[in-house]
Amino acid sequence: MCAQKRTEGDAWTAHAEGPPKPADHGDSKTVLEGPEIQRALTRIAHEVLERTKGGEDVTLLGIPTRGVPLARRLAQRIERVEERTVPWGSLDITMYRDDLRLAPARALGRTDIPAEGIDGRLVVLVDDVLFSGRTVRAALDALNDLGRPRAVQLATLVDRGHRELPIRADYVGKNLPTSLRENVTVLLDELDGRDAVMLGPAKPRPGAEDDH
Repeated sequence: MCAQKRTEGDAWTAHAEGPPKPADHGDSKTVLEGPEIQRALTRIAHEVLERTKGGEDVTLLGIPTRGVPLARRLAQRIERVEERTVPWGSLDITMYRDDLRLAPARALGRTDIPAEGIDGRLVVLVDDVLFSGRTVRAALDALNDLGRPRAVQLATLVDRGHRELPIRADYVGKNLPTSLRENVTVLLDELDGRDAVMLGPAKPRPGAEDDH
């Protein structure tokens, strides 16, 4: 997979594919509102700084789609506290998924590695929902092809349980007990026009799509 590097002056624009489109969430209920999401991200940013002793060698990599704006928000919060730039980017895992033959064709996302690279650094993978753990496994495989970090940690906005692999998040915004008959949807202002976490009935889908 071809990875791009960018300088710190480059900006990621979430609206590159047009303005946010309203979605019909039917019977879903809101379990986290915008202010709660903002507080959860602020807490995670401070936890990252505490556990990494100031985060001097931390690089944040968001897993598309919604992990990317979350990584950017975390980087901004850390920068405000430490008054220095925090490298962040995106890590597409499409070609590393284990359900490619079961699911419809997927569009490739963007892998965008900061100019500092990842060798010898502490990489924090950022995603919106942690579920089965298969997305994170794919992200670790993708990361292995790009370099050798000193260590890898995981931050997720929502941990809904039901793990299928021995994977655990280091930083969690909200532990949300769910059943397999429920679906968790994260909405972010950059992509959806609002911040919210929705819980609703799961819809039948081909293959094993979106089993984070």
